[in-house]
Amino acid sequence: MANGSLSKGANVALVHRSAVEQGRLHAVVRWSDPRGVADVDVAALLLGENGKVRHDEDFVFYNAPSSVDGAVRLLGKRSAEERAEDRVAVDLEALSDEVGTVVIAASLDSDGSGFGDLGELSVEILDASGTPHARFDVGDAGSETAIVLGELYLRNDEWKFRAVGQGWDSGLAGLATDYGITVDETPDAPADPPVAQVRAVEAHVEVVDPTTVDADDAMQEIVAVVEDGDMIAELPPSVDASEVSEAVATVEDQAPRTPAASVPAPRPKPSGAGVRTRKKKATAATLPALSLAVDPSWQPARLFSVTGVGNAEEKERRATSTLLSTMMAVRDFGRALVTRFGGPAGSVEAYLEVPFTLDDRTVIPDGVIRVARAGRIWTALLEVKTGSAALRTDQIERYLDLARQQGYDAVVTLSNDLAPVGDVHPLQIDGRKLRKVSLHHISWSEVLHEAQMQLAHRGLADRLQAWVLAELIRYLQHPASGAAGFDDMGAAWVPVRDAVAAGTLRPADNKIVTVTTAWEKLIRHLSLTMTSTLGVTVTPVQPRRLARDHAARAQAAAAELAGAGTLSATLRVPGASGNIGVAADLRTGQVRTSITIDAPRDGGGARRVNWIVRQLPEAPETLTVEALFARRDQTACETLRDIRADSGVLLTDPGGEIKSFRLTATTPMGTKRNGVRKAFVPSVNDAVEAFYARVVQGLKPSPPRLPTDIAEDAIVAVDSAG
Repeated sequence: MANGSLSKGANVALVHRSAVEQGRLHAVVRWSDPRGVADVDVAALLLGENGKVRHDEDFVFYNAPSSVDGAVRLLGKRSAEERAEDRVAVDLEALSDEVGTVVIAASLDSDGSGFGDLGELSVEILDASGTPHARFDVGDAGSETAIVLGELYLRNDEWKFRAVGQGWDSGLAGLATDYGITVDETPDAPADPPVAQVRAVEAHVEVVDPTTVDADDAMQEIVAVVEDGDMIAELPPSVDASEVSEAVATVEDQAPRTPAASVPAPRPKPSGAGVRTRKKKATAATLPALSLAVDPSWQPARLFSVTGVGNAEEKERRATSTLLSTMMAVRDFGRALVTRFGGPAGSVEAYLEVPFTLDDRTVIPDGVIRVARAGRIWTALLEVKTGSAALRTDQIERYLDLARQQGYDAVVTLSNDLAPVGDVHPLQIDGRKLRKVSLHHISWSEVLHEAQMQLAHRGLADRLQAWVLAELIRYLQHPASGAAGFDDMGAAWVPVRDAVAAGTLRPADNKIVTVTTAWEKLIRHLSLTMTSTLGVTVTPVQPRRLARDHAARAQAAAAELAGAGTLSATLRVPGASGNIGVAADLRTGQVRTSITIDAPRDGGGARRVNWIVRQLPEAPETLTVEALFARRDQTACETLRDIRADSGVLLTDPGGEIKSFRLTATTPMGTKRNGVRKAFVPSVNDAVEAFYARVVQGLKPSPPRLPTDIAEDAIVAVDSAG
């Protein structure tokens, strides 16, 4: 472990080339931004012996979040108070032998500011266990909008890290160009038409003498269209790939086939247009509305039916099949999930309940996912749970042993258990079993989130794929699917709730940890839901001292719940005028949502009060507006109803300077541990969504707006609860 920060140009040894079990690293880029507006993105470049990329596909960034072989991939951002981080995973063992350096870089959206305007900027190298091995704090950044923070490089069979700190005023495009990337900076064009795919012509099947069939006629049944570049034509899910292969074989020389895993990785063809470094502008997929039904009671035909779903085993099998088939049918969605598991961006194939033999026993995982890219096959075993079924440590460790025996890459678990923090598995697994096989967990809430993001915000050019993905979303949202997401505060909720009311709860009570952990899961679920609906990354904000320390967070939450009787959290919505606070008060049975925004610097008190009132046309009259003055001993708080009638009620001191306003809404809190009516989880969700719709999205600068139907449902739920 490295002590302190490296100086610019210094290096440190990380791992020997032969120590493959230590070769999975994370480069964590952290920055602070007191203004809360900086949009920093991490990137990586894979360099050959000449210090340049081998081809454009060696550039890993927001428009291409994984390298061809999956060895380098982006993991996503997190926020905590004024600090945020973005991560890139590097698997040194999976890197091509041609790659001797991995450059870790960062870029900043061009809004007139540079990295020098940030409070701090650093990169830290962690191993698979989270232990830090190197850190570099950038102390001399200026107007640069792109910067190389450091590089992982191989020297004398040892991987090292060097602190660099070199910046570019020309942004990510300038940095990429200097490393040999062909950058396409032409203006954005209108959305392209759907990509041409391999199509099968369905014909009437007749039994004929195969000797009379002309090969040319047979090939008329298959139309393959491959566009310029390195695009690989793909079959729609309705086409049997084996039939296509047989038809093609009738006109090809019969040569011995080499197993796919041993085929040398082809060098990707150079892109004619180059790499676009501007972030992609996605267009939401649109589906035609059904309009020919005679009566509203007519139910549309569904691709994935929930009718007849029986016991838990049937729910699990049907949910697994529905998800895996959609991953194959909707390429971008499948790739998005596979990337989360460390897989490459290739063609996805999935199989159900494949039997294996391990130690003379038959082992049958729920699914097998295989991805082929650049001559390599990546494989993961999948274990699925639905409803309240829990993952078992012995079962997962058995799958890890099986994956190691088969030479597979990963084991993936999928259940309704939403981890409070991403990348944390809900089970405690023997670390020795993770030396050669990675373990990943994803919840059904996160699967639904990925599907909604792909459909509504990233977009799909193919309307058929959009319909398939929409059907998956509908299926997962149905209560009978068993993929309910987070909706249960756990068995300890009722005794903790009653102990708070009685005043007998203490921070050391064992049952309190279960409730505070469930609260963290609820806030993460709420963040995912709002991200899906708004199209921007909504993140929980933690104090710096608690952001990466789960034990400290649990201790602080227990003290708050026992002392004040509240569970609280803060959410950051990009584009909003401030962070959103949410607090569930178990003593009063209320949910409080709030936001604090700075008042304008010009004008007097009356003008500033009128300024905030004009931005609240949809806010409820019971909303409280608190004026925060420059002098902390001054304060004034009134309901919006009274302020609308007389704005002077907030101006208790005509000479006082209003610095900011705190807006707070109070709604009834559900008390049941689960369910829909009068349950705790939906009451918190509805309170936040209604507050956002009525208050936050009307404040300047205008943040993303909630869809009308979601906003209306939340408002109705909150109003009816009162």
